Amino acid sequence: MNPSFWRDRPVLVTGCTGLLGSWLTQALVEAKADVVGLIRDDVPQSQLARSGVIHNIRIARGDVTDYATMERVLNEYEIDTVFHLAAQTIVGIANRAPLSTFETNVRGTWTTLEAARRSPTVRRILVASSDKAYGTQPVLPYTEDMPLHGQHPYDVSKSAADLIAQTYAKTYDMSIAVTRCANLYGGGDLNWNRLIPGTIRSALQGQAPIIRSDGTFVRDYLYVRDAVRAYMMLAQALDRPEIRGQAFNCSTDEPVSVLEMTRLILRLSPHPRLEPIVLDEVKNEIKDQYLNSAKFHDALGWQPAWSREAAMVETMAWYAQYLGYKLEIES
Repeated sequence: MNPSFWRDRPVLVTGCTGLLGSWLTQALVEAKADVVGLIRDDVPQSQLARSGVIHNIRIARGDVTDYATMERVLNEYEIDTVFHLAAQTIVGIANRAPLSTFETNVRGTWTTLEAARRSPTVRRILVASSDKAYGTQPVLPYTEDMPLHGQHPYDVSKSAADLIAQTYAKTYDMSIAVTRCANLYGGGDLNWNRLIPGTIRSALQGQAPIIRSDGTFVRDYLYVRDAVRAYMMLAQALDRPEIRGQAFNCSTDEPVSVLEMTRLILRLSPHPRLEPIVLDEVKNEIKDQYLNSAKFHDALGWQPAWSREAAMVETMAWYAQYLGYKLEIES
C-alpha cells in the first residue's frame, strides 16, 4: 500500500461512524487524505468520536438516500474517491424492519452511484457488499463467480446493492469495485447482540455469554484493521482495468464455528472457565458462510497482518478500556 497516494486526495466516506468507517477514516487521516464524512445521526460513542479523529475531517450532514445531499457533497467538496459503507448492518433489525434496511442499503447505493456518475470529479468508488449477498449456496466456500442469492431481508439488501454497483460499473464504465467481506470485528462495535462484542462484554463482567444459535454455525471473522488495509489497497488499484467492475471476497480463509470463537474469547478473558449459554433460537439466518479470498490475494497481494488471537487480544483491550475493566488474564 502506498500512503503517499492519499495525500491531499478528497475522499468521501459514507457510514464513517460505523465500525469499518471509523477505522478507515482514521487510516485515511493518518495518510493525509482530505476526508469528508457523511453523517446522518451523531454517534458519540463511535471509535471515530472517541479517537478524536472526527475533529480532523470535514463533516457533511445528511442521509445517503437523499440525492440532492449526495450531489451537493460530491460536487462542493470535489470528491475524487468514494468509500460507500453506509448501511443498516444488523440482521435482527432487518428482519424486524425490512423497509428501513432496504431504503438505506439499496436506495442509498443507487443514490450514491447516480450522484457519482454525474459528478465530474469522482474517479474511483468502492462499494461495501457482504458475504451475506451470496445467500445459501450448495457448495462452500463462496467464490466470486457464484450467483448472489440472498433470501432474508438483510441478505437481499446486500445482493441488490451489489448488483446495482456492478450495473453502474458495466453500463456507465465507472471505476467501481465491490468488496464482500467476512464478519468484521474490532474495537468500536457496540452492537452487543453481535457475537464478539456481546461475548467480550459478558466475559469482562464475569457473566456467561449467550449464544443465540446452537453454536455450530460456521463463519469467517475478519479483523477490522485488516479490512481497512484491504479497502485502501483495492481503491488504489482501481486505475487498473482488470480491477474495475470486479467484486472481491475478503476474509482470513479460516472459518470457525460460533462456539469455537466464543471459547477463544473466553480463553483470553479474565474468566476463562465461564461456559456459554446456548439458546438455539436463531431464525432467518444462513447456517454456514465462509469465503475463498484467492482472487483478492492474487490480484493485490493482500493478506491479513494479524493472527486471530493477536487481533482478539487488541479487541478485548479496547473493550476493557471502554467498559472500565482492568484486563488481567488468568494463567
